[in-house]
Amino acid sequence: MKAESLIGKVQSVDTGNVSIKVEQEELLNNVQINQIVQIRSTKTGERIIGLISKIMRKAVADKIDEDSDPDFTIENVVKINLVGTLIQKIGTEKNIFKRTLNTVPSINADCFLLQGNELSNFMNIISSNSENPLKIGKYTIAEESDANLDGNKFFQRHAVIVGGTGSGKSWTVANILEKATKLKSINSVVFDLHGEYKPLAKLENTTLLKIAGPSDSPKDENVMFLPYWLLSYEEIESMLLDRSDSNAPNQSRALFDLIIKYKKEKLVKENQQEILNNFTVESPIPYKISDVLTELEELDSARDFSASKTGRDGPLAKKLTRFIQRLQSKQSDKRLNFIFNSEEELLQYDWFISLVKSLLDFGNDKGLKIIDFSEVPSDILPLITGLISRLIFSIQQWMEEDKRHPVALFCDEAHLYIPANTKGSIEEKGLQSFERIAKEGRKYGISLVVISQRPSDVNKTILSQCGNFVAMRLTNPDDQNVIKRLFPDNLGGFSDMLPILDIGEALIVGDASLLPSRVIIDKPTIQPDSATVNFWDEWNKKKIGSGIEQAVKSLRKQQK
Repeated sequence: MKAESLIGKVQSVDTGNVSIKVEQEELLNNVQINQIVQIRSTKTGERIIGLISKIMRKAVADKIDEDSDPDFTIENVVKINLVGTLIQKIGTEKNIFKRTLNTVPSINADCFLLQGNELSNFMNIISSNSENPLKIGKYTIAEESDANLDGNKFFQRHAVIVGGTGSGKSWTVANILEKATKLKSINSVVFDLHGEYKPLAKLENTTLLKIAGPSDSPKDENVMFLPYWLLSYEEIESMLLDRSDSNAPNQSRALFDLIIKYKKEKLVKENQQEILNNFTVESPIPYKISDVLTELEELDSARDFSASKTGRDGPLAKKLTRFIQRLQSKQSDKRLNFIFNSEEELLQYDWFISLVKSLLDFGNDKGLKIIDFSEVPSDILPLITGLISRLIFSIQQWMEEDKRHPVALFCDEAHLYIPANTKGSIEEKGLQSFERIAKEGRKYGISLVVISQRPSDVNKTILSQCGNFVAMRLTNPDDQNVIKRLFPDNLGGFSDMLPILDIGEALIVGDASLLPSRVIIDKPTIQPDSATVNFWDEWNKKKIGSGIEQAVKSLRKQQK
């Protein structure tokens, strides 16, 4: 190291933190918070790497005498958080950075500030940790150096991308997706709640899908239906059953028996004997909800004439009335066309294969699937996102291991369907699917990328399972505290920069980044439709006419 980069010597050591005494006051002019330093190690060929967390000037009493005033000496002290070790050589490899501490510094060990070419060289070392890195931007402290992430670890350990409105969060997501589409066999699904990622359909290996609206048909191209028979028994219960109803147990049992009955009839009709011997109520097998409804009505009005000519009410008579009304209401709700559409095509036994292919097939330039959820009613959004994630998990789980291809789920606006506090059974059932992926998905090649502007409203269990964090500007104290608790303890005040980050700037911490870093995110080639409206400039323009009439018409027909 160059002598001019020496800032001082180690004064005290406390596991992952050290204090540096700066002898020359003018050296403090070169020191800033979160700059990188190197400290001499007790091992030859190694340097200990740290981040500056605090710069202090304090007065120290030299002597205390009862007959005289104490003398004070001014000390300049720099606090360092130790983050890893730079090893000169391992075998044939040179200059390797590891996130471990083989030793801690000794007292009076020299501490050097990394700057200029030395800083650039070090940043290049930590950026070249993968043969096929994910280039995400440039380092704020060394803008000439690329900030690369280990793409494998980024998705293996799950990831969180957070940032307040206008911080550049959507740009970051678009940037990652753009880099991913250049890979030969990308396999990712984006949950796009507001249609803001539609422009990314121009990227290679990308297809745009839409959850069906009120007037859509199964014959329409790139429109996705999710028929009721795909729902698990608990999911369809959460949608149709009112647990406060005194007859809920009877209604639940009747529904269970009828679903089993009509799924069995379908398998017999399709001559699927092997599946018939093993299927359960959870098996995704088509059946007609109209048949279920008809039989429920018969049971609700049934009379038992075995004991008398006048007869008496059957065992379920008048106990299913309210349940039938709820089912009829859902069935006639055009907003739920994507669930209760009764066209024959959706009842074909092999239709399910085509749905799964649209979600998981990565060939034919369809590796990145952007699913537009903008027409899904908000009250059942958690159930539908949970259904898709459960289907993906189940297929990956049951697939032969040598044929399993990894898939990443990008969950935009995650706080809306992966909530910290659930408000009902629909949210609970949807959340369970994501929690299972967060805990077990890595074994089956499924990754979660949780994206939100309100991390304090996102489920804490899922956040705790994530090993990578891309945190952009956050001004809300609750949101800041959530991210601070998720960051490693030895980073000190690194997270204190969250409210002062620039637009498009992020703190990146986790397994995919060898060093906690402040990064300027690359601007994507194709930008999402998430630009902030310039109110003042728009109000200053002379405009004629408005889109009110068209908007009213669209609102009435529930379609743009």
